[in-house]
Amino acid sequence: MSSSQGQLFSPSLMEQIKSRFHYIDHDVDGRARLFFDNAGGSFRLRAALEAFARIDALPDCPERIHERALYLQDIQTRGEEDIRRILNARDGSVYLSLTASAAMFEMVRAVMENTPGTNAVTTILEHPSSFDAMKLYCERTGKALRVAPSNAETGGVDVDAIVSLIDDDTALLSVMYASNISGAKLDIAAIVEQARARKPDLFIIIDAVQHAPHAVIDLQKTPVDGINFAPYKFFGCRGAGVAWLSERLAELPHHRLDAKEKGVWELGSPAPAQFAVVSAIVDYVAWIGAQFSDAEDRRELFVQGMQRIEEHERALLSLMLDGVGGQRGLRAIEGVRVFWDHKDLTRRDLIAGIGFDDLDPTAAVRAYEERGVVVYERIVTSVYSGRMLKSFNLDGAVRISPLHCHAPGDVARFLAVTEEVALANRGG
Repeated sequence: MSSSQGQLFSPSLMEQIKSRFHYIDHDVDGRARLFFDNAGGSFRLRAALEAFARIDALPDCPERIHERALYLQDIQTRGEEDIRRILNARDGSVYLSLTASAAMFEMVRAVMENTPGTNAVTTILEHPSSFDAMKLYCERTGKALRVAPSNAETGGVDVDAIVSLIDDDTALLSVMYASNISGAKLDIAAIVEQARARKPDLFIIIDAVQHAPHAVIDLQKTPVDGINFAPYKFFGCRGAGVAWLSERLAELPHHRLDAKEKGVWELGSPAPAQFAVVSAIVDYVAWIGAQFSDAEDRRELFVQGMQRIEEHERALLSLMLDGVGGQRGLRAIEGVRVFWDHKDLTRRDLIAGIGFDDLDPTAAVRAYEERGVVVYERIVTSVYSGRMLKSFNLDGAVRISPLHCHAPGDVARFLAVTEEVALANRGG
């Protein structure tokens, strides 16, 4: 099924998909709007918000024995099972925290404070939640932080650049699945295999926050010790970050109630509504999968759905770069530069970074908004993007991040606006 240029959803399915989200084509005030900033937080599934409101309205504590408490326990159990389905994780521990960033800091701390070694390895492109956690706990434990450089051509990090930094004294490897700046996917399977060849018992933690909404994750094929994702970037709600931890990571010393088992990371009363949100996400993706498969297994349907999402998004990326319906693509618009633009779209999530001649990214973002399009600037002075952009020798970029619920017509409209912004900048 997979193709280098992707495969679009049919118009009829596209219409159904759009109907399942809030505010796809119009803002809350009813104005027409293109929202191409999903890397900062995705469109919300109607079913996810409805599930959250329905469950969170219940006053019952799930840690009780009455009927409604048991119902809430079932909601949490199903949510935990669905988190495992998303990741294809079979053992270990599921942990919901306030944010995915908080979960990352906790996982890094547990490994760094309790694992011998003289160094830890990460990459220059990591989100601050992982990079700063590594820096902090390297300082606290007296370990050297080894940082793999970026590849300015691909927008990612080469496998060899990471693996070459690992030795017998490496305590932890922390690496992201895909860049939230460039959209470049790192070859996690190769990184895990080669890193473990160098040090078989190496702890590995993966930041999947950017990548999880765009493609299949399979921990049976990429066995790591910790991974996180954020429901609010995955069609869900803010207020929770999801992590999965291997048994050996989960049992390392960590903040926990003394009476709980070693592998439990949950502190305080669980929030069943957040688990219901995850199940609503899996319901939705499995529904897409069911349009293409007769399978009955929920994980299999979820995988099929994510594969179709990935294919559609790859096709959208191809149209965005090369044009659609007679409208020129980003590569052909005069006055526009496309960063990290290599031909292999299978190595990229649905993110593009561009620059305008003689127009800084912040001014460009405002010009887009004036025309009903929301994108985002990544600039070198930002705490969230400065380190990454400096590694690419860039002062800034306009980040474009549509989602699978966009259609070719949305891309055409975006490209027309881009051409308008470029022309206005040239004084046309």
